[in-house]
Amino acid sequence: MESSPPGEQVTALLRRWADGDRDALDVLMPVVYAELRRIADGYLRRERSTHTLQPTALIHEAWMRMARQSGGAFDHRKQFFGLAAQLMRRILVDHARAAGADKRGGELRRTELAVDIGSTSPRMDDLLALDEALERLAGISPRQAQVIELRYFGGLNLEEVAELLGVSPATVSRDQTIAEAWLGQAMAKDA
Repeated sequence: MESSPPGEQVTALLRRWADGDRDALDVLMPVVYAELRRIADGYLRRERSTHTLQPTALIHEAWMRMARQSGGAFDHRKQFFGLAAQLMRRILVDHARAAGADKRGGELRRTELAVDIGSTSPRMDDLLALDEALERLAGISPRQAQVIELRYFGGLNLEEVAELLGVSPATVSRDQTIAEAWLGQAMAKDA
């Protein structure tokens, strides 16, 4: 398998995993790590600079969530990277929600008045609002939601998204324009 092109190697490993070969995941990780790192960097680049999650932690959490699944039913690597990007977004949203809950007290009983008693940061609120709007968009147009996810959070360019989704760059551009307009309206209504 070492002589296979990377895309074919990833697809073959994903099929082995789907067939129940858990060792395929151990072989797969080094092959896909650079791409997962690029996706994680894209997500975190859009977060606040004081974010406590690092790209490596984001990758590992997404990887653990995928590994807990009983073998992915991936037809090709595109689906795998799409799921990885989606899981990373979910992790960041979960992290933002947890941070918001902690700021409001969480399960702790506070005995002192904190110096910073402001509400959740606007950046965190924006992420949560965007997540809700993206979920609604995915119900209407899954591909448009994927385009936004991969372009903005995954940090992929038009050509990379087009290749990943199996469409032309012009289609990606149109989907992005429409999705941005839809998300803008949805988030403005929610605000």
